[in-house]
Amino acid sequence: MPTTVELIRRKRDGQELAPADIAALVEGYTRGDVPDYQMAAFLMAVFLRGLTKAETCALTEAMLHSGAVVDFSHLPVAKVDKHSTGGVGDKTSPALAPIVAAVGVAVPMISGRGLGHTGGTLDKLEAIPGFRTDLSLADFRRQVERIGVALIGQTPEIAPADKKLYALRDVTGTVESIPLITASIMSKKLAEGIDALALDVKFGSGAFMKSQAAAQALADSLTSIGQAMGKRVAARLTDTNQPLGKMVGNALEIAEAQQLLRGEPVPQALRELTLDLAARMLALAGRADAVEDGRRLACDALASGSALTKWQEIIAAQGGDPRVAEDDRRLPQAAHETVVRASQAGRVTAMDTEAIGMAAVVLGAGRLTLDSPIDPAVGFSMEVKLGDCIAAGDALVRIHYNDDARLPEVVRRLSDAIAITAD
Repeated sequence: MPTTVELIRRKRDGQELAPADIAALVEGYTRGDVPDYQMAAFLMAVFLRGLTKAETCALTEAMLHSGAVVDFSHLPVAKVDKHSTGGVGDKTSPALAPIVAAVGVAVPMISGRGLGHTGGTLDKLEAIPGFRTDLSLADFRRQVERIGVALIGQTPEIAPADKKLYALRDVTGTVESIPLITASIMSKKLAEGIDALALDVKFGSGAFMKSQAAAQALADSLTSIGQAMGKRVAARLTDTNQPLGKMVGNALEIAEAQQLLRGEPVPQALRELTLDLAARMLALAGRADAVEDGRRLACDALASGSALTKWQEIIAAQGGDPRVAEDDRRLPQAAHETVVRASQAGRVTAMDTEAIGMAAVVLGAGRLTLDSPIDPAVGFSMEVKLGDCIAAGDALVRIHYNDDARLPEVVRRLSDAIAITAD
């Protein structure tokens, strides 16, 4: 076998590595035999030189098998999940999982926490009083077997190589690499024991991929690797040049997802994205003949109340208060509200969605450091959307807050993030 230094040199010089060499490197790093400084050098070589499809498959496979791989093959229904590359105000997962599970498809969903300016599904779920996302892998299996769905965080057994590699990428400037992103996402998702995966790849001011072309390249890579590893995969691109829906903030977003499940009015973009992803998941699962049929089944689950009932089952199974599903007031509530108003009349022509997400982090809805506590109650209600015509003094954003000291900076960031052009 080549030494670690030889592998680094080969990749530095643009050579293609053998799958066995990549597997040995990942195994050695996970075990602790390969030090951080050598793996950091390898990651930078990959960042600069890229990986072939065969190399990306080998890296994904090695990371996948660095830990436990859940086996749900004994379940008589298809197992399908969804992955989003991260957005501001994206609360599709809490609505999507019960909709798809209510139609008879198993949804073993392992989600993440907020990253940078984007919110995390786990942080949103933990806004529900008592809700546990730290289920063991055994409890995760049992819950999927019993009620067809579970929403948890990455356990120590799942893809431990990815956890180590991601932490190293975060501090070595190697996050924005499509092969490394692909291996990270797919190793975790395939470890869930799924048959198929729907991907929501974001682009725009609120996404990590700013251009549509970059998002398409990532979608193609994820789809290609998933299919090469024997899974049914479909991807869609989503514009994030404004927050999804009206609410930004953990409890506020759970409330908006629940409004969708209860059949109450929600912003059209949120409803359409949720139904589109549900339809794709149901088609991938073979539960629907086509995406159009999947959409009809998803709409039926909402109209009949079965999706809401499934959501209450999930909450109860994971230690939360299922009464929350029908009463948003049982979620954490901020003590104060204030409104950011327009300084001039005109049309809303642009939003810096990343800046809006960072304003939510500063307010306390996300983490400025790894150990920062999250305030589940705080966040924003977006009172305008792109293209709206407004008068001077009209409400732009309603801020739900607890800490007076944070407010001036948040107001400044929000005011700067929304562009109004005289019309």
